Parts: sequence; C-alpha cells; structure tokens
Amino acid sequence: MYTKDDENYFIVDSHVHIWDARPSNLRNIHGQQFIDCFYDYHKNLSPQEEVWDFDTYAYYGSERFMKDLFVDGYVDHAIFQATLLSEFYKTGFGQTEECLALTRKHPGKLTYNHAYDPRNGEAGLEQLRRDAESMNLQGVKLYTAEWFGDSRGYKLDDMWSRRYLEECIELGIKNIHVHKGPTIRPLDRDAFDVADIDKVATDYTDLRFVVEHVGLPRLEDFCWIATQESNVYGGLAVAIPFIHTRPRYFAQIIGELMYWIGEDKILFSSDYALWTPRWLIEKFVDFQIPEDMTEYAPLTIDQKKKILGLNAAALYDIDVPSELRLAEPAGQEGVDVAAGAQDAVSS
Repeated sequence: MYTKDDENYFIVDSHVHIWDARPSNLRNIHGQQFIDCFYDYHKNLSPQEEVWDFDTYAYYGSERFMKDLFVDGYVDHAIFQATLLSEFYKTGFGQTEECLALTRKHPGKLTYNHAYDPRNGEAGLEQLRRDAESMNLQGVKLYTAEWFGDSRGYKLDDMWSRRYLEECIELGIKNIHVHKGPTIRPLDRDAFDVADIDKVATDYTDLRFVVEHVGLPRLEDFCWIATQESNVYGGLAVAIPFIHTRPRYFAQIIGELMYWIGEDKILFSSDYALWTPRWLIEKFVDFQIPEDMTEYAPLTIDQKKKILGLNAAALYDIDVPSELRLAEPAGQEGVDVAAGAQDAVSS
C-alpha cells in the first residue's frame, strides 16, 4: 500500500516478469537483440538513480523481484504476464517455473498468466487445457509478433486464434492481455497493429481484452476501438515511464485515455523489470495535467486509485480491504465509462 497526504492507495501491478536473458539462455543473436532493446528502454526512460547494470538486468531472480515490488515498491498484488520467445531463448524468456513457484508460495500477492501460440494448432489447445488446470489461469498474455518457424506473427482473428479464444471462454479464462505497443527488435512493427482487437472484441464479448502499452504508437487507433468496445481495456506499461522523461507527452496519453475510455478501463503496470514500480507510483500520485492543457480534465484522487489498483483488482477478483475501497465500484463491466466520448462520436 502506498500512502501520500493521508490518502491510501491499493496497488496492483498488472504486468510483471521474471526473465532470463543471460548468455547461457540465448538460442541465437535475436535473443541478444531483444534484451538489448529492452535495456535501451530501461536506460532511456528511467531516472538515472533507477538504472541497473546490464548483467543484473539480464537476470535478477525471485529474491530481487519480491524486494523491488513488495518491500520497496508499495505493490499489494502483481500479475505475471508470460513472454516465451522460444525461438530466441533456450528455456524461454519469461521463466515459467520460477514464476509459478513464486505464485504458489505467495498466492495472496501474485497471479500467474501464461502464454499460448495458436500456431501450435490442436496440440497447443490440449496444452492450454492442461495449463488452465495446473496453473489456475484467469488470464493469458499473447505476443502476436512472436516468431514461429517461418512465421513472423499472427492476427487475433485468424482461424486458429479464434479456436483458442473460444477455448478460453470454455475454460473460464476471461482476461486476454495482448502486447500491442512499440516494436522490440527483431520483431516486426506491423505484427503489433491493434486492428485485430476490434474484430475479436466484437465477436467475443465474454472475454476482456487488455491492450498492453495502450497501442503505442497507435494510441488514437486504440482509443477509437476501446471507446466502442466495452470489453477492451488499456495497460499503461511503457506509457507511464514517460511521466519522467516527457511529462507533457504522458499528460497527452493519460488525457486521451481518460476522455475516450474512462477511469474504469485503465490499468497500472510497471512492466517490471523494464522499470521498477516505486518511482512510477510516486510520480503518478503526484502527477497532474498541466493547467495549459485545457482540453483535458484534472485527474482526481479517486481516479488515480482506480488506475493504480482497483480496476485490476475488479478484473481478477482480488480482495481489497474495505477501508481501501471506493463508494463507487471500480472496473465495472458493461458500464458506459466513456459516455461523453461515445455521444460525441455518435453525433
């Protein structure tokens, strides 16, 4: 829990990792390119005092993870978002077994979302069924630009992808997190396009699609989709670190999100260990839209509380202490949270 000016904030970090990008785990040069790109994001968007050395960044492990999130980072609950990248790393990039072991040891603090790839066909569906049971999955994390043999990506509305989404409904996996943000070398930019979100969100209203990185650099496209589709949410990973390096740009991002999709459909996420949650939370609680950016309304304390944790808690049925709840419930499905924007679009 974070406390500032006598206000208490329940924090859910909805996008975290434990990865292994050490040389011993690299399958080829692409694994090195990937972690180098991650490290560039880390160096360029973090305060100088928060920058890690490269070797620590390549693998930090469970002990450092728990300290940075739950001892120093104010986090009450965190959600692992698996990134496998099996073409680039021998045991995968995200460390499934380590993350699962930690989740089972601290079930009140951690939730684990696994990944699947629809290009695995029928065998992958069988694996998804086994994973759903053994991992108690409430959500999955998809990387539509991940390489698979000769394929360099897929669309969510492909035939096999639809089969997997339908299986998620059958298995009770409701939260579909999808990387739809900046490209990461060597992955292809267009494989992260947000257009396929529009199609599957319309067709599978029993699912909730969390667009990680709010579609950057396609923020406008994402907003136009998410304001029309009540089951589309935005994750702030990669967007929120601009609060430090380019605060006016971040003001534009959060201002557009608040206007178009509303306070109930935005989720805080550090994308640890790209960034550590402590400084992001501190800066976001202190942040305010500049007065000269008059097209955007000021952020209220209650809105910040929803974004920092209450919205994600609602999606994942995470217990929030009664004293940290709001009179108006957060993250309500089916509520027209962007009524003003939708009225404007309709007219």
